[in-house]
Amino acid sequence: MKAIVQRVMNAKVTVNGEMINSIDQGICVLIGISNFDTRKDMEHMARKILNMKIFDDESNKRWKKSVIDKQLEILCVSQFTLYNTWKGNKPDFHNAMPGDKSKEFYESFLQLLKDSYKPEKIKDGEFGAYMQVSIQNDGPVTFELESPSHNNDRKDNKSNVKDNEVTE
Repeated sequence: MKAIVQRVMNAKVTVNGEMINSIDQGICVLIGISNFDTRKDMEHMARKILNMKIFDDESNKRWKKSVIDKQLEILCVSQFTLYNTWKGNKPDFHNAMPGDKSKEFYESFLQLLKDSYKPEKIKDGEFGAYMQVSIQNDGPVTFELESPSHNNDRKDNKSNVKDNEVTE
C-alpha cells in the first residue's frame, strides 16, 4: 500500500458538483492499493497513519502529536494512480489492485481505521468515482508512506527472479 498524507486545515470531496464529505483540521490521505497488498500491509498503514507525529504540541513544539492525540479528523480517498508505471509518456496501472477486489480491500481498510480510532472522525470519498478533492494544506506538510512488507515482498520477488535466472 502507498499513502500520501497531507496535514490540512480542511478538506472536502465533491462528486458531480455534490459535496460527499468534508473535514476540518486533520489529515487527507490518498490511498493506493497494489496487487501484492495483504492484511498485514493494511494493518501497518492504519497504525502508521493514526500514529504519525506530524502536529505541534500545546507548546508549539514540532512533530509531537498524532491525529489521535489531537482528536482530529481523517479524510481518505482511494487513489489507484499511486501504483502507476510509465510506458513512454502514458501511465500504466497493472500494479494497482483491480476494481472489485480493491473496493473490498479499501472498505476493510476504512473499517480498520474506524475500529482503531473514532468512527465519526473517519470520512472518505466515493470509491471509483471521478472526484474533486479540495484541501487547504497546513504547512504545507506532506508525507509519502509505503508499507514495508510490500517493499520486502517486491524485493524478495526480484531476488527470486534473479536467483532463478542464474540457476536456469
